[in-house]
Amino acid sequence: MADPIAKALIAFALLASLLLCLQASSDVPFIVAHKKASLNRLKSGAERVSVTIDIYNQGTSTAYDVSLSDDSWPSDAFDVISGSTSKSWERLDAGGIISHTFELEAKSKGVFAGEPAVIKFRVPTKAALQEAYSTPILPLDVLSDRPPEKKFEWAKRLLAKYGSLISVISIMVLFIYLVASPSKSSAKGSKKKR
Repeated sequence: MADPIAKALIAFALLASLLLCLQASSDVPFIVAHKKASLNRLKSGAERVSVTIDIYNQGTSTAYDVSLSDDSWPSDAFDVISGSTSKSWERLDAGGIISHTFELEAKSKGVFAGEPAVIKFRVPTKAALQEAYSTPILPLDVLSDRPPEKKFEWAKRLLAKYGSLISVISIMVLFIYLVASPSKSSAKGSKKKR
């Protein structure tokens, strides 16, 4: 059975593509945002979360006063190490892309699923600020116990990938060696005839 989060992401993608089709005919900005997070384990045992949010203007006009806010990271579980969880830009031209990155350090162990970031922007023809949401991130298993990487893991991967090729070449080399080398029985037979 499919994961409920995967179903939600598929539903969001379908809704976004439907809205894109509806908005493509009008002369307005259409904001699409993608949020992604990755875990980086440090040698000290700490773990950092690197978050990147890409904002695209798929519409046909410029979006003004663009602001990003990602308040889904609770302060009791994460510390901001670099960057900030909010940012603003003066404008985002039609067909343009802007990206924002920040890094957090995890304080506590557990599974964390972040909510979408909120993007607000102004359209010249409307008085109220418009809102768009980024994609949510998949759950992160922060500070989880991971098995240590084994020393010969690379050898196993090579054998799995090239094992059959290595065995065929080894058999061919052994066959050539046996055919090309003189046998001991023929050497003994030639001594007896003398």
